[in-house]
Amino acid sequence: MVTSTLKGFLSTCWKPSLQFEGENSSRVGDANGRCDGLWWYKDSGHHVNGEFSMAVIQANNVLEDHSQLESGPMSLLESGPQGTFVGIYDGHGGAEASRFVNDRLFRNVKTIHGAEFTSENHGMSADVINKAFLATEEEFLAVVKKQWLSAPQIASVGSCCLVGMICSGLLYIANAGDSRVVLGRLEKAFKEVKAIQLSSEHNASLESVRDELQSLHPDDPQIVVLRHTVWRVKGLIQVSRSIGDAYLKKAEFNRDPLLSKFRLPEPFDKPILKAEPSILVQKLYPEDQFLIFASDGLWEHLSNQEAVDIVHDCPRNGIARKLVKAALQKAAKKREMRYSDLKKIDRGVRRHFHDDITVIVLFLDCHLTSRSSYRGPVLSIKGGGGISADANA
Repeated sequence: MVTSTLKGFLSTCWKPSLQFEGENSSRVGDANGRCDGLWWYKDSGHHVNGEFSMAVIQANNVLEDHSQLESGPMSLLESGPQGTFVGIYDGHGGAEASRFVNDRLFRNVKTIHGAEFTSENHGMSADVINKAFLATEEEFLAVVKKQWLSAPQIASVGSCCLVGMICSGLLYIANAGDSRVVLGRLEKAFKEVKAIQLSSEHNASLESVRDELQSLHPDDPQIVVLRHTVWRVKGLIQVSRSIGDAYLKKAEFNRDPLLSKFRLPEPFDKPILKAEPSILVQKLYPEDQFLIFASDGLWEHLSNQEAVDIVHDCPRNGIARKLVKAALQKAAKKREMRYSDLKKIDRGVRRHFHDDITVIVLFLDCHLTSRSSYRGPVLSIKGGGGISADANA
């Protein structure tokens, strides 16, 4: 039930639902996903290494989450290895950075991998991914510089970036920010699927992140500040790594005409935030069943094991939507409301109840992940691109 306090706040904000959120509606063809109000989803499909499911729900006035799934060549060389690439880009302060990363990061991976594969006969590597992150960062900062006088607010826009790649039997995970990927691994002895978090997160709420920031900035006692029970870097931002956020990386953007609320009172000599991702590389095993990639909006409401149990216990078709719906039901319950009432709340106002949420589930076929020469389906899908600016759920 909605509390009496919330009723007054929400009465002016509700709009009639188009129909059940994401249920049996298609305003855009299924090949590249479907749109229904604030939902975008691709219930099922095939990638080089198995099957997948994707879903996005919008909460902000402008969708700040962007995402992609790429299956096929992992370099610009036709002779290079095939694989699967997943990107979750959780924007903050606007959508410009996450949209830019969605357009550039995988392209940079393919370009850098192709060059190194040719010159050194090397396959995919953590170094290739790290270079692609830094190249994308430099390209976006160049955009900020170019637009500085006409659109200075772009200096305060950034994006968390989570990347997963399966190539030649290896899994690569790179993360800058607080999105998360969780592996579902079959424990045969107990006949259950265990949740294993693979990504390292960079949110100031974690003591290890605060310690890292303080070690990198020993002369700055205000590098992390507790404000309204939330730890923030310089009192402004929760994540310590991102692409973008130029105002915390280059002093030239910490001045007019940027809005005063983003400007730091004291100058800084070295970047406060980093763009380098934490990278994990590991072999995939037959007991590795699936991977759940999601922006922070999902993990605010579901634990790792809860998410893995849902994927394990439910049919594959539409499983990403089912995960998002489970998170929304939890979000509604926290605010003492019915899920049916939450569905009536429009974008913008909905951000008071949950964030944009993006989920990509990759099911792993062990017979395919180990075959580097396999030529599977080639596809490129951008998540959430069809959600209209005036949609409601």
